[in-house]
Amino acid sequence: MATTLINHIEITPGTCGGKPRIAGHRITVQDIVIWHERMGLSPDEIVHHYPSITLADVYAALSYYHDHLEEIRQGIIDDEIFAEEMRSNTPSLIEAKLRKMHRKQDLYS
Repeated sequence: MATTLINHIEITPGTCGGKPRIAGHRITVQDIVIWHERMGLSPDEIVHHYPSITLADVYAALSYYHDHLEEIRQGIIDDEIFAEEMRSNTPSLIEAKLRKMHRKQDLYS
């Protein structure tokens, strides 16, 4: 890995699931990619929302992503599948309360 990336990106087994992350933080490269590509945040906006990281950190994360596209994209897909499995296997307490509230309202309508 280039010296600049080594100063900004680290991989530590047991931290953030061993995913590449901003050095000294629990913000992963994957987080930066999602905020930038899916949520449309500019690097400056990301730093504004997370002032403990630098603009250089964000650009290093994006550089790392472009050097490891398949790995990072697969990580995003895997996390989305896991989240969907959790949603389908774990009922939402809020949704249950809302359904119960709506049933009560229907009884009194």
